[in-house]
Amino acid sequence: MAFWRYVMGQKSVLITLFIANLLGTIYGYIWYGGQLLESKWYFWPFIPDSPTATLFLVIAIAAIYFNKHLGLFECLAFVTLIKYGVWAVVMNLFVMIHYDQLVPMAIMLMTSHGIMAIQAFMFYPLFHIKTWHIIVTMIWVFHNDVIDYVYHQYPVYSMLSQYESHIGYFAFWLSIGAFLLLLYLQKNIKLRSKYLT
Repeated sequence: MAFWRYVMGQKSVLITLFIANLLGTIYGYIWYGGQLLESKWYFWPFIPDSPTATLFLVIAIAAIYFNKHLGLFECLAFVTLIKYGVWAVVMNLFVMIHYDQLVPMAIMLMTSHGIMAIQAFMFYPLFHIKTWHIIVTMIWVFHNDVIDYVYHQYPVYSMLSQYESHIGYFAFWLSIGAFLLLLYLQKNIKLRSKYLT
């Protein structure tokens, strides 16, 4: 754990991942441009789920680079990177199964969003997450689920709208799973690291 914190804390690593995630965030918001223009302004913060997740990470990386910690953004980044990373991988796999063919765009999205989820684990050893960060993050994530599947602001993509209720149910349990994972890491990994260092 100490070695991994050392590797991820290197300035060159932080700069590289900051730039990569910043570019991905910009691309993600452009991707959602059409849907944002057709939606009410007060839904905008909750529509582009994946680029907002990487934006949280970009902010967290910037703070870490300057030897600071923004625990709330770190918590938001961890949970949303896993949730929306896994969500997109599963949804794009579903799209290819539905059409019974390889879809290049779906493969690209599965790869990029899979990397999002992996980054949550990569950065976790550097994060300083407190209980109140988790509570605020829970409010944000579950509120976002309501906006997505009660007010129908989920990502418009392929034929997924046909399965909105099923996808909403999956998204709810994916949120639960991401928080349970975070709580497990907080209790076990960080505690073990404390006694080993």
